[in-house]
Amino acid sequence: MAATLTILVPAAGASSRMRGRDKLMERVGSETALSRTVRLARSIAPHVVVTIPDGGPFAAPRAAVLRGTGAEVIPIPDYHDGMSASIRAGAQAAAMSEGLMILLPDMPEITGEDIARVVGAFARDPSHAARGTGADGTPGHPVILPRRLFADLTVLTGDHGARKLLEGRPVQLVPLPDRHALTDLDTPEDWDNWQAPPPG
Repeated sequence: MAATLTILVPAAGASSRMRGRDKLMERVGSETALSRTVRLARSIAPHVVVTIPDGGPFAAPRAAVLRGTGAEVIPIPDYHDGMSASIRAGAQAAAMSEGLMILLPDMPEITGEDIARVVGAFARDPSHAARGTGADGTPGHPVILPRRLFADLTVLTGDHGARKLLEGRPVQLVPLPDRHALTDLDTPEDWDNWQAPPPG
């Protein structure tokens, strides 16, 4: 399955809610959020695509973090379009794959085991999307989209990802521990609170 799966790490966003900080350069243990996500992705699939902005203050630091990772790095000129620009590029890069996983780099609780669970579900039925959920069943990430949706992905617009494409379609829901599939950190307060040592 891994040989026919492309993992997209969309890293072309502007971190607009971070007030000047780059959320993908925040630390998760000894790594940046971006490098950690790419490392986990590369442990699961040989073809990992990372989109970065083609310009702006975050382009060079993100490109530097990605050197030597083995990921395919795609600068996105239309990164101001939001998430859809990264997904369009990812779908084109995944043209020969059976599925495209969207693995967000601002969700630091997702583990390699979590990714493998979602991949396993998709491998059992690659005709339908697979999606990680919180322990309570709330849909979250990561998501794998089957090849039959790729044409629709290449014409997405806006900053809402592929959510609309999944509405009304059967999706394989894969429960992940706690809030692994749901915890995304978008503001300085989110990151500071998450990184703070537990009280006591």
